[in-house]
Amino acid sequence: MRTHVVDHPLVTHKLTTLRDQSTDSPTFRALTDELVTLLAYEATRDVRVSTVEIQTPVSPATGVRLDSPKPLVVPILRAGLGMLDGMMRLLPTAEVGFLGMVRNEETLEASTYAERLPDDLSGRQCYVLDPMLATGGTLAAAIRFLTDRGADHITAICLLAAPEGCERLAADLEGLDVPVTVVTAAMDERLNDKGYIVPGLGDAGDRLYGVAH
Repeated sequence: MRTHVVDHPLVTHKLTTLRDQSTDSPTFRALTDELVTLLAYEATRDVRVSTVEIQTPVSPATGVRLDSPKPLVVPILRAGLGMLDGMMRLLPTAEVGFLGMVRNEETLEASTYAERLPDDLSGRQCYVLDPMLATGGTLAAAIRFLTDRGADHITAICLLAAPEGCERLAADLEGLDVPVTVVTAAMDERLNDKGYIVPGLGDAGDRLYGVAH
């Protein structure tokens, strides 16, 4: 597993405002959208392409186009939905699947409660959207779910990551013969006793959409 922390002043600038507890939900959503597009630029460096010949207004030229099958973007519900528009802005021809996963707040283990994905993902590159790589259990379960269906290249895009989550993810995916990359805006200090990232930005889902009662 490879971890890539995007070191760019615009990324840090937007992330700083996301962290601020005084940032309201509309601003949080807009900044998440912008930040994900910046992260997606780095995350798609290995997207598969094919060489094509075209005719410009001046002369023939050689270029590339996205390969088939199309990449699959998979937001993890619900907070991952807040990252979808920013990803699709950069990769509009990708297909989208959905994976609903919930973490037990006592055991911190993840389970799947909903999915809308092709049964066969053979030969597919998948981009998983999950705002917080905290304990790592949810993302590990999502990646295993996709690779069990045949996905052969996984890139996870996270706003924030914790060292404990990255270690857990690497341990849970040990022996998996599929390249996995995590692209994140920052590697934070640690997790607290409730499994939240410190300093973090709070609950991403609640800050995107409000608290559901």
